[in-house]
Amino acid sequence: MSLVPTRGFLTRGVGRHREKLTSFEMALRDAGIEKYNLVRVSSIFPPHGKMVSRKDGLALLDPGQVVFTVLAEMATNEPSRMVAASIGLAIPADASHYGYISEHHSYGQKEQVAGDYAEDLAASMLATTLGVPFDPDLAWDERRASYMVSGEIVKTQNVTQTAECGPDGLWTTVVAACVWVAFNADQPQPPQP
Repeated sequence: MSLVPTRGFLTRGVGRHREKLTSFEMALRDAGIEKYNLVRVSSIFPPHGKMVSRKDGLALLDPGQVVFTVLAEMATNEPSRMVAASIGLAIPADASHYGYISEHHSYGQKEQVAGDYAEDLAASMLATTLGVPFDPDLAWDERRASYMVSGEIVKTQNVTQTAECGPDGLWTTVVAACVWVAFNADQPQPPQP
């Protein structure tokens, strides 16, 4: 059976607790995806895929359901340490071509910096598969402009969560995710031997 995602949504969350695992659970709760059995997948945006709102996406899921997700996470219990988790998305202009989703997790980066980095990763991966020329030494804003001018990449975006561990040293976990909620299982199947 061929499972090709057709709909997905972006979400993010932060959790704090004295136990690392519980802080992760709290971050998933904040993101709205704690009640699903998450299966991490790699980062290809499928041809003809569509993004929906978090609210619409969650309405398509049932508690306990196995849910495929591209997940970025980062945690710390070091007081004053900043953590970031970000998902970048790059969608090609040609809907029949696949795009890219990137995961980025880091220490010390503010939301804008981490988000731009993740978005740049996804757009750069897509640009290389499409043959879009770009200079990796240019700033992200300049590369983004050249991607858009090329007409090959139609959309880039990111979802990013940052948090700073408090003076209490509680585990602080951040997550960002692209969650797949609908699939086309009716793709032509190869002949069975």
